[in-house]
Amino acid sequence: MFLPLGHENMQSRRWPIVTIGLIALNVLAFLGTHWTMEQQDPQVAAVRAHVLMLAAMHPEVTLPANVKDFVETYKQKHPGIWKQVSNPNREVEDAWDAKMRLMEEPQQFQREMDSLALQFQNETEESVVGKYAFTPAHPQAMSFLSANFLHAGWLHLIGNMWFLWLAGLILEDTWGRAVYIIFYLVAGAFALEVHAFANPESMVPTIGASGAVAALMGAFLVRFPKTKVQMLWLGGLLRFYRAKKFTAYAYWLLPIWLLMEVFSGALFGQGSSVAHWAHVGGFVFGMCIALGLRYSGLEQHTTNAIESADSSWKADPGIEQAAEFMDQGKLDDALSALQSTIAAKPDSLDAYTLLQQIYWRKNNLPAYHDAMVKVCQLQIKAQEPELAWSSYGEYTNSGGDAMPAATLLELCRIAENRQEFSTAVAEYEKLAAKYPSERPGLLALIAAGRISLKKLNRPSDALKFYKSAASSSVPHLDWDVNIQNGIQEATKALSGDAVPQLQSR
Repeated sequence: MFLPLGHENMQSRRWPIVTIGLIALNVLAFLGTHWTMEQQDPQVAAVRAHVLMLAAMHPEVTLPANVKDFVETYKQKHPGIWKQVSNPNREVEDAWDAKMRLMEEPQQFQREMDSLALQFQNETEESVVGKYAFTPAHPQAMSFLSANFLHAGWLHLIGNMWFLWLAGLILEDTWGRAVYIIFYLVAGAFALEVHAFANPESMVPTIGASGAVAALMGAFLVRFPKTKVQMLWLGGLLRFYRAKKFTAYAYWLLPIWLLMEVFSGALFGQGSSVAHWAHVGGFVFGMCIALGLRYSGLEQHTTNAIESADSSWKADPGIEQAAEFMDQGKLDDALSALQSTIAAKPDSLDAYTLLQQIYWRKNNLPAYHDAMVKVCQLQIKAQEPELAWSSYGEYTNSGGDAMPAATLLELCRIAENRQEFSTAVAEYEKLAAKYPSERPGLLALIAAGRISLKKLNRPSDALKFYKSAASSSVPHLDWDVNIQNGIQEATKALSGDAVPQLQSR
């Protein structure tokens, strides 16, 4: 299973209030309808099952208009199940089924069908799904909007909202709030219409924001194809799972997802519980609209309006020009445009962030690593520990191993503050091994010993680290008391651990 964790454009010039509002509306709609839907669904399902069983066992019964389409559609789509239900020797399903088998008069069956038809109409019209879900065979105007704000469960909701946040954050900033919200609502309706076109006779209600979210993904692909997306892979058998992080460009990651949806839609059709063709329709719609917005000039007009309205956001001309060159694929020109900015502002985080992206696309790993070192240093200076830690992860994943000792020490402390103690010890140990004759290497040994003893309950490791610190060639008179105390505590902990082990034999 593959899960997106984020991407390199997770920043905006102003608060993404529309995206936050959409997520809030979806969550509120879910909290307001989920438990009601859970109570109503079994009742609706029972009535529908009884309608189908009675129609199958007694084809002579006249079907009222409100259930006739439902029965005929089911009969055509599921002939195998229909044949089983029609078998008079099948097992009894429930008490209602048992009662029906005791009846003999045709009038009784007809009265029962009329009663079921009335229940069918009431349950359908009064239920949340009946009122607000999108049914391809009988779409209601309001359902083109309302269905996009209903979800079947927590995982359904969280998955859609996470993708909405990842793609919507940057698209709202790029297009502006008015264009963005109109796009989102129209995309959701269009995706449902594509679903109806692919399944015109389906009586299965459809809910969820995935069609609109797929449109955001399609627009993201067109607008930011070379954006690096951080992914998490989870795999394994039974209870043995493995997790691995990696990065991938949007231009190959998102098309693979689209092809999977096309394949699933063609293979499973209406037999799937997922509206694959709604995803495909939304994705293609998003691509087309994104192309239109970009080449019509509306996107640039929106960008100018945002920057004019927000006087606190002023991009350096050199960075703006470099970004434009990079979007056009003119990497050498983008690199040249950045030089003056970096020379004038050597601590510009925006400039170095753009610089590392350019070097990455040029496949110049040494220069990319040098730029990433500077990015980490500037993020630490700006008191952005989470960003610095994320950048360090990208640095090491790409093969970087020359982070300066002082910067690496700060990164180790970030891991410790995140309470990722095993990771922190491993990073401290790497720092000490790489810089044994520098003071950060000594401090790394002391920190690794302290964490191993106090947080991880590994006194043997702690003793090893403290002894290495004691024998370090780096002058450490100011730390000698701490080191000796650490050695004593680790030795005492080891001797204390030995007693229970001997007694337990």
